[in-house]
Amino acid sequence: MMNKWDKKILLTAAILGAITIMIGAFGAHGLKKLVDANAVASFETGVRYQMYHVITLLVLGWANLPWTSKKWIFRFFLLGILLFSGSIYLLALKDYLPFSTTFLGPITPLGGLVLIAGWIFLAVFIFRNKTT
Repeated sequence: MMNKWDKKILLTAAILGAITIMIGAFGAHGLKKLVDANAVASFETGVRYQMYHVITLLVLGWANLPWTSKKWIFRFFLLGILLFSGSIYLLALKDYLPFSTTFLGPITPLGGLVLIAGWIFLAVFIFRNKTT
């Protein structure tokens, strides 16, 4: 039986998966007409990392780990996706945004650190898991 955190993680992964495909399609088709090749490559990096973590969230939702562990890993990955990939998307579109994106420079590496923390928490919780 699926608990509320498993359901929340899997539902979020499914929704983020659909959003990732939409963002990726925009990057592959519409973005190339708006920005230079470096911005497109950066945008594609954001999409790739987002999808990696969406797939990881799907696995996490089905993993045999305590819900308290899953809750923290989920939070780190979700925040990391938002900060890392989200800031990359905005930076790639900076010429079209109605606000300055200079504050986003430090957000991208901070998002990367949050993703790394999620992976470290995952490793720790797997190591500590006593189930066979």
